[in-house]
Amino acid sequence: MREFGYQRVFDVSGAVALLGSDPKARCLGGGTNLVDLMKGGVERPSQLIDVRELPLDRIEARGGGGLRIGATVTNSELAAHPEVRRHYPALAQAVLAGASGQLRNMATVGGNLLQRTRCGYFTDTSKPCNKRDPGSGCPAVEGEHHNHAILGASAHCVAVHPSDMGVALSAFDAVVEYETADGPGEVPLAEFYLPVGETPHLETALPSGALITGIALPPAPVAARSRYRKVRERASYAFAIGSIAAALDVRDGMVSDVRLAFGAVASRPWRAREAERALIGGPASADAFAAAADAELSAAETLPHNGYKVTLMRNLVVAVLAELAEEGAR
Repeated sequence: MREFGYQRVFDVSGAVALLGSDPKARCLGGGTNLVDLMKGGVERPSQLIDVRELPLDRIEARGGGGLRIGATVTNSELAAHPEVRRHYPALAQAVLAGASGQLRNMATVGGNLLQRTRCGYFTDTSKPCNKRDPGSGCPAVEGEHHNHAILGASAHCVAVHPSDMGVALSAFDAVVEYETADGPGEVPLAEFYLPVGETPHLETALPSGALITGIALPPAPVAARSRYRKVRERASYAFAIGSIAAALDVRDGMVSDVRLAFGAVASRPWRAREAERALIGGPASADAFAAAADAELSAAETLPHNGYKVTLMRNLVVAVLAELAEEGAR
């Protein structure tokens, strides 16, 4: 067992000071991902900074229906909150689909954003992996990749991001708030995860030594009629092979607003902006939904064993949008 330090912090400034003084330190929230990676030798922090006692455990309503979610709010608290369920039901559904009850009771919102891929080559330190060991290669390209990326990948990494929560947050234009020694900052979730490119080990746009303090959700009336649908290989707790967060507003049979984000298809939650553009102002019909899905998925680059995801995601788009359109017509 590798030795590491441990410190519990009670204020944000203290946490930021510790992070800034030790680049190899890691924040410990629920530990549902980090501790597993430490056990496997993937993560080797010099010290753990326990942030669970920080005053970041509230969900606060903002003007016009927006929300601010503190970084140490647990997944269970997030899914059960009445304002989340009322204004962003797809977010509550995504969290409930994301893990077992025991894990949701421990896992935190900030930690969920920073969880690492579940690619078997990444978690097995006996194998090469560009994300874990830059320049060592990506054996998934020619190996086991049936659940790997079809969008936004590169020859250097084809792993997918595992978060369900992040998919819903992406659909609703969430903004990540953080604190550094220089003060507070924020970054839209759309820019939070870096493109894979040639540097898959560089995953987020967080400045060095930054502490995530919360997530801001802007008002989005369309989000009140939203849904999260997850497909997995078994009915019990499992990571997605494809998922979608969708919201739809239909007026007189025409799409006036729509939000779409895909999960388990890329190294980050994938906002389906091409599909959104194709739908706005057009008919709310199955044919239009399929055409929009095709527009988004035309950029897909598949490997020998993950091409099924194109059909899967197309079917998900059509099915979920059709359900939302039917509900809106009642």
